[in-house]
Amino acid sequence: MKLSIIIPAYNEEEGIEKVISELKETVDQEYEIIVVNDGSTDQTENILENIKDIKLINHPYNKGYGASLKSGIRKAQGEYILIIDGDGTYPVNEIPKLLKYVNNYDMVSGMRKGKNFDARWFYSQRLAKFILKKIASYVTKTKIPDINCGLRIFKKEIIEKYWDLYPQGFSFTTTSLVAFLANDYQVKFVSIDYHGRKGKSTLKPFKSFVGFINLILKLSLFFKPIKVFLPLGIFIFLVAIGITIYGFVWKNIFYDTSVILLSATALQTFFFGLLAEIIVHNRK
Repeated sequence: MKLSIIIPAYNEEEGIEKVISELKETVDQEYEIIVVNDGSTDQTENILENIKDIKLINHPYNKGYGASLKSGIRKAQGEYILIIDGDGTYPVNEIPKLLKYVNNYDMVSGMRKGKNFDARWFYSQRLAKFILKKIASYVTKTKIPDINCGLRIFKKEIIEKYWDLYPQGFSFTTTSLVAFLANDYQVKFVSIDYHGRKGKSTLKPFKSFVGFINLILKLSLFFKPIKVFLPLGIFIFLVAIGITIYGFVWKNIFYDTSVILLSATALQTFFFGLLAEIIVHNRK
């Protein structure tokens, strides 16, 4: 098995060299290292140009995390892709734990633990991540312990099937995971440690969360539309029942126009979802 290791790097002058050095010492099979310098404005490019035995891709300007991974995947020659950040947050010595499972799974993803991981999130951000995981778990019918871990291994031929879905930004990991799970590919989560990053993070938590929610809804409609339309139809129908009860019990009136309109909308919503589900099934 040939492994293509892809490292997206944006202003990672403090950690990138050490990450690459540890990779060369740790991975004991045929591999290639592809580093994508995403328009760094510090010394990252100069450092990378002086490192031997890597393939370097330079973006002329900052395109985003997802764009960097896509550039690396296009150039990758391995059957399997391993992605890891260049900031030192993911321990390289955890990689062999993931490699043990690649023959039995289509994707092996890290599941971050430890004080450094927990310390990254304030209470509001933890709530946001909790909601995001619950939505994704509902859509995929899988309990997801870590939805956007940046240390994972997956088959190149499968990741390329959903190429047009992957965004340019940080949502690449979330999108690919949901795509794999929603299409019944085998995914294994492996507990890993997590280190404090070297350098400053460019992630904007609130903006990223809003983008993630928007993304999950889009993926839900793309892969499992009935999961969106059915609850929505039921909710509208329950509102119609509530208005009926309210009118009879408290007002002694039957709000016929509102109830009929809402009931018809609920029925239409259900049938839209059913039709969309049939289209998705035929597309597969």
